[in-house]
Amino acid sequence: MAQGRGSVVKCMGVMLCLMVCLKTSFAANYTVGDDSGWRLGVSSWPNGKSFKAGDVLEFKYNKLFHDVVVVNKGGHDWCISTAGAPKMQTGDDRVTLKKGDNYFICSFPFHCLLGMKIAITAE
Repeated sequence: MAQGRGSVVKCMGVMLCLMVCLKTSFAANYTVGDDSGWRLGVSSWPNGKSFKAGDVLEFKYNKLFHDVVVVNKGGHDWCISTAGAPKMQTGDDRVTLKKGDNYFICSFPFHCLLGMKIAITAE
């Protein structure tokens, strides 16, 4: 009897690993701004693309001149980064999209106002 339980546990472990691998393999990876990267005027980059929760955005940029801040709709629309908002500054940041609306801006002065912001809705 104990031997049978061990086999069931192993089988469940293998199935769990397969499910995790399958979910990961269906996530898409996107480089924000494509070859030009995270830059001024990138706000229209998401147009025509379909995003799903779990997809990964990669922000590539010069960290001396830009950053990536996760904001809410108001922060995106008004180009405001609130205290405590998650900020990334490595020059090669990856973000996994959550279901629903996802907003990102550059908090360097005037960059967001010059179109360095994106809004993405993930299904």
